Amino acid sequence: MTTMLAARAQKGSTALHLDKIATPEPGPYDVLVKVASAGLAPGMMTLLAQGAFKHLPTTLGHEAAGNVVAVGTEVEGIDADARVRVHPNLNCRTCGYCRSDRDMMCPQQAMIGHAAFGDVPMPLYDRYHDGGLAEYIRVPHWLVDPLPDNVSFDVGAKAHDLANAIRALKCADLPLGATLVVTAATGTMGTATVKLARHFGVSRLVLVGRSAERLAAVQPLAGDVRTDCVALEELPANWAEEGGLTRALRALVPQGADAVLDFVPDGPATSQALAALATGGSLVHMGANRRPLMLPMAAVMVNCWRIVGTRACTRTDAREVLTLLGQGALDAEELITHRYPLAEANEAVAALRNRTEPIWMAVVNP
Repeated sequence: MTTMLAARAQKGSTALHLDKIATPEPGPYDVLVKVASAGLAPGMMTLLAQGAFKHLPTTLGHEAAGNVVAVGTEVEGIDADARVRVHPNLNCRTCGYCRSDRDMMCPQQAMIGHAAFGDVPMPLYDRYHDGGLAEYIRVPHWLVDPLPDNVSFDVGAKAHDLANAIRALKCADLPLGATLVVTAATGTMGTATVKLARHFGVSRLVLVGRSAERLAAVQPLAGDVRTDCVALEELPANWAEEGGLTRALRALVPQGADAVLDFVPDGPATSQALAALATGGSLVHMGANRRPLMLPMAAVMVNCWRIVGTRACTRTDAREVLTLLGQGALDAEELITHRYPLAEANEAVAALRNRTEPIWMAVVNP
């Protein structure tokens, strides 16, 4: 256990590097987890290219689950061999945001194995920037959650994405029996949202994606919730310039949708989905779309629309997911469509980024 295999980012490179490095030693307040499953997110490579990783070299991967194999001398209440998932959000735990269930807004917020977003000193990120795409991960003891016995390590690793979907659903402030539009519905966040929608009283879903075939594959995830689909490939060729998505959504829901959960990373779909909201409706965005909104603020004012951005879940959201999973109220196993060994981490990331085949959630099993 003196060395381990890890998927690393190196300075001056935008590729993953499989390296043999020293296995981390837990400090007094740390736990060492033998990684059974690590989640994959294509966005980490984009952030790497943008220079968002403040410590290089570093081990990537912000989602991990496995067994505790060692605990620090000051750690109590965590047994060796405990099944856990790692909560990746590093934050100060004392500011107003952290003490009001808004910990993702903490000025020190960063993610293990991922990026840091602020310019303030980040002592936790300095120490715990190495992530879970490795055989072992060292984390502070307060960032591990017990994993229910009936929940697989693969689902435990992806609990973070499910918690992100819960945060987006909460931000939408949905009325009971809501009609909800989900964009980029065939991706990781879209499928997680579809799976969770009934837990938030949604009575109708409208799923938006590029491919009709892939949307049809996602539709059963909604269970007994009425579901319609809008495939961008079936819209008129000029839909992006002429508001074709808005018209398609309005044809399905003439009164407008109560909310849009928007995970689109680029393009006009965000603006066009916003224009399909009912009066008083909400658009929640978690897609990092750089395209400016094309609607005048007067339209937002007159229609009393709410536009909410959210970049991550809170610890409370993650624990709610674990409760749903542990009680059997939520079964997310079918969301894990791809599994790779650690030695194929580069191939796994390429598959996620290229999307040449349908991928909902992907994990690496070291």
